[in-house]
Amino acid sequence: MNPVLAHKNEILSLVDQAMIDFENITKKAWNDKLQPSKWSKKELLGHLIDSASNNIRRLIVGQYEQGVKIVYHQDEWVLYQNYQETDIADVKMLWKLLNHQICRVIENIPEEKLQNNCDTGKGKTELHTLSYFIEDYVVHLKYHLNQITA
Repeated sequence: MNPVLAHKNEILSLVDQAMIDFENITKKAWNDKLQPSKWSKKELLGHLIDSASNNIRRLIVGQYEQGVKIVYHQDEWVLYQNYQETDIADVKMLWKLLNHQICRVIENIPEEKLQNNCDTGKGKTELHTLSYFIEDYVVHLKYHLNQITA
């Protein structure tokens, strides 16, 4: 199977399983913060929303604009989106829908565009290919889903 399509299928599988696993997390557990400066499980899921949003942008813009700078400041995104005060059902649904969208984007990237790159460096140049963003997205998703469901 095409590695890009394999990643798409893995994302969809992770989302389906997570939506089931999320049912076992109480409202209190979604909102609890172990430390004031650390994210709650709800904010972690919000961070995954932000990651999906930023990666969708990279994967789309990167197809037509080589080397474009798209920087993501994760703490600011989580803070300004105010996930902590958002209903968890809304956060879960938005996360699910954005992951379905990123899969639609991934499956439609022409193979010859996968080596196009974006610059994600904060104050410096850090070029990564679209292929890298897809692979890294899956790794990042698994990492944080394990934190949320632990």
